[in-house]
Amino acid sequence: MTEILETPKLVTVFGGSGFVGRHLVRALARRGYRIRVACRRPDLAGHLQPLGNVGQIHAIQANLRVRWSVDRAVEGADHVVNLVGILYESGRQSFAAVQEFGARAVAEAARAAGAGLTHMSAIGADAQSASVYARTKAGGEKAVLETVKNATVVRPSIVFGPEDDFFNRFANMARYSPVLPLIGGGTTRFQPVYVGDVAEAIARSVDGSVKGGRIYELGGPRVMTFRECMEEMLEVIDRKRILAPVPWWLARIQGSILGLLPNPLLTTDQVTLLETDNVVSDEAERAGRTLAAFGIRPQTTAAILPTYLWRYRAAGQFAHRSEA
Repeated sequence: MTEILETPKLVTVFGGSGFVGRHLVRALARRGYRIRVACRRPDLAGHLQPLGNVGQIHAIQANLRVRWSVDRAVEGADHVVNLVGILYESGRQSFAAVQEFGARAVAEAARAAGAGLTHMSAIGADAQSASVYARTKAGGEKAVLETVKNATVVRPSIVFGPEDDFFNRFANMARYSPVLPLIGGGTTRFQPVYVGDVAEAIARSVDGSVKGGRIYELGGPRVMTFRECMEEMLEVIDRKRILAPVPWWLARIQGSILGLLPNPLLTTDQVTLLETDNVVSDEAERAGRTLAAFGIRPQTTAAILPTYLWRYRAAGQFAHRSEA
């Protein structure tokens, strides 16, 4: 008697070519899922192919602002993951268009396809926030849970890992500048969470390992101030730099100027975000809606940062030897 093999489930990942996306695609591929990566530039998603078997990973063009492309990307999927978010606005890529309208479009498409849904938001999402980023993140969550009642929403704190835009950016800055800025004095608290842990949590939500219809807050094992983050980074790359406090009023002026650049280092909205701590809430802790709910023990910055920040240290040492 011929055995009928079941076709692996199909997961559509919006934003799958990005930082968190590539780690999620790897985690899903290891589980045997078929993966459809929906992104604006599928021609730039070739780096994902080696993460799975031949034909397991397929990239498709989709833009959250273009509804028909969202529907096409979701068609036939068993589960949908939306990782898309932006840190600054550019042209038609506004916070509202991407993080509210886009989130609702994905949720409606998933509902129409009868697919499960996991949505990545961010700690700090708040409908009452002075930050447009935070308000639209909250609006996206509301749209998702209104549309797909059993959707899973995850809110990571600042995510770190080999391709991150936080520790890498400041480590690179430390190669050339004797001074690193501490916005608001560096007292804002973060709970850095490893990208591999975030990806694994999302993959387990696809597996159905946690209850849907809930918001989970994902943070690492240690709460750190902005200053402590910079101090640990500098220790890892073995550099001594001046950490200069920048008062809020000056940071806002800098943000208003830098925000005019095509790829701004800082915007006024980001300064507003930094005025609020970015850590797992007491409510989420009490309810058990953290990484613990996924059965994940979070990795520490001490264990992970040296595995990828070493290149900034090595570059500095090489330059020093060359000068000698």
